[in-house]
Amino acid sequence: MSDATKAVLQGGPDDLPERIVPLSTPGEDIKIPFRGGFEHFRATTREEETGQGLLPVYEWWERTELPG
Repeated sequence: MSDATKAVLQGGPDDLPERIVPLSTPGEDIKIPFRGGFEHFRATTREEETGQGLLPVYEWWERTELPG
């Protein structure tokens, strides 16, 4: 059984500072602010064993830029 309060992020920028992040609503997309935009991650059916337990895996699927 996974800890659904956190998620593992896969893909996206190599220099993303955190790969294990809080998860407010399991199954919903995660939007991470990064370098003047947002990195978007979607839930998968996979889980990964981490130092913080078994966590759901979210995969990167797009980046959006902030205006300006």
